[in-house]
Amino acid sequence: MLAARRTLNTIARRPISRSLPAHPIAPSSRLFTTSRRSLAIETQDSLPKPPKWRRALTTFGRVTLVTVLGTAATFMYFAAKETHPPAWQLPFDKDKKTVVILGSGWAATSMLKNMDTEDYNVILVSPRNYFLFTPLLPSVAVGTLEARSIIQSTRYVARHKARRVSIYEAEALKVDPHAKQVTIADLSDIKGDVNNMTIPYDVLVYAVGAETQTFGIPGVKEHSCFLKELPDAERLRERVMDCIESAAFPDQSEQEVDRLMHMIVVGGGPTGVEFSGELHDFIKDDLRSWYPELADKLKITLVEALPNVLPMFSRELIQYTESTFKEQNIEVLTKTMVKEVKDKVVVVKNDRGEIEELPYGLLVWAAGNVSRGITRDLMAQLPQHQTNRRGLVVDDYLRLLGANDVYAIGDCTATSYAPTAQVATQQGRYLARLLGQIAKKEALEKQLAELRGERDGLPEGPEGKVKNNAQEIESVVKQLNKASKIRPFHYSHQGSLAYIGSDKAIADLPFFNGNFASGGVATFLFWRSAYVSSLFSLRNRTLVMSDWLKVKLFGRDVSRESRN
Repeated sequence: MLAARRTLNTIARRPISRSLPAHPIAPSSRLFTTSRRSLAIETQDSLPKPPKWRRALTTFGRVTLVTVLGTAATFMYFAAKETHPPAWQLPFDKDKKTVVILGSGWAATSMLKNMDTEDYNVILVSPRNYFLFTPLLPSVAVGTLEARSIIQSTRYVARHKARRVSIYEAEALKVDPHAKQVTIADLSDIKGDVNNMTIPYDVLVYAVGAETQTFGIPGVKEHSCFLKELPDAERLRERVMDCIESAAFPDQSEQEVDRLMHMIVVGGGPTGVEFSGELHDFIKDDLRSWYPELADKLKITLVEALPNVLPMFSRELIQYTESTFKEQNIEVLTKTMVKEVKDKVVVVKNDRGEIEELPYGLLVWAAGNVSRGITRDLMAQLPQHQTNRRGLVVDDYLRLLGANDVYAIGDCTATSYAPTAQVATQQGRYLARLLGQIAKKEALEKQLAELRGERDGLPEGPEGKVKNNAQEIESVVKQLNKASKIRPFHYSHQGSLAYIGSDKAIADLPFFNGNFASGGVATFLFWRSAYVSSLFSLRNRTLVMSDWLKVKLFGRDVSRESRN
């Protein structure tokens, strides 16, 4: 009985397919298969559909995946395009005019970027081989950004031009506008056999910028930190940590700790205000975590000789900035003039006319610009025309008065515009268009002369050729008249921005016939987006945003890279 049950179970477990005959399916079997498929479809249709939220989530996931992949592919494409310049460029053409550009700042770089190098041979001379995004220097000084994130090699611009651009890392020592030549020298630590030379030019673009103004006040150069170049920001970052570590030294007196932890910023313009805000963020976000015993002792004082800070902004934004600084315990001393800077104290004349000494550990000087030595020498060669002590005098077309084929742009000029990056950028862009228009005009004049020469050489018989030649001359004359209409430079103000700390910024923007003033966290986001979009390359944008993310996640680095 037990054996019979086992036999039946074995037969029941065998697949049905084994018991089916191995011959073609009969018509009745096909009907059975079709019915079974129909039953499966009906069963599938009768199953409950997934909820709407799940379908929406699935669609969102697919769209997100496609967007991420598309964004990554686009990013990789433009990154590869930036890092792989064209393999071939037009060589030096002896028949073209030579344009010599002095400087690699906002004005010079803007001009080189927008210039059509097919029209000229271009030589750029600068003591630094990079472009510096100066509005973010205060962020570098406290470690919010790394120095390499806001610089871009000048050769990046040059290698993407149609004609090869010669770049010399050298200091311009003298400009001779009469002989039309520039004397340059290699002042770096490592020099070759040839380290100075004289370069002739057909057109000179003078864009050497300016130096920090000290007003002849004793002790400023010896005891202050400037904030104009990249080495200044790196040195300032080192000095900030030096003061903090010295204050943390054991058995330091209370009075000495207060002195070392007192940071004074001279200059109430955008640079001084933004550095004060960045320094406050460093105290609030990082110093309290790693130096809790010193965080409450760090004091920031902003000194300004004028009645208020940020004079280029509206009154509402000035008041907003001063009230924000008051909340952040940043002391603002207006109508206060610096008389002398000593090793450990700064002598000032306060708003009551009294002489006062302020002890300090770090003094940051951000109080205006003054002409460089080479600019003053150039002005001395043109005494009848260059009479403004603030800088070079130019006409409405940015031509240097008293010299032929010399254009001056940027902070080295004395114009009615403020010496800002925005003005310098527009001047460089305008000059690039102007030189392109002049080159086009000269080419049309040459073409017109050739056509008129051909007309004079044509025989009197063939009227068709004479008629065609006349039509060509008429067409060239029209183009020449259009190219001869050169418009003067006109500055278009796009607004002013400044960061004031605690994730707040202010913006004074032109709006129709008036101004739109805004301040707060939302303006801070606009400030960041505006600066990111203004950065020079995709590399800079990526590095800056990465630095911001790193600081948000891990804070600023408080370690010292070196010790003098």
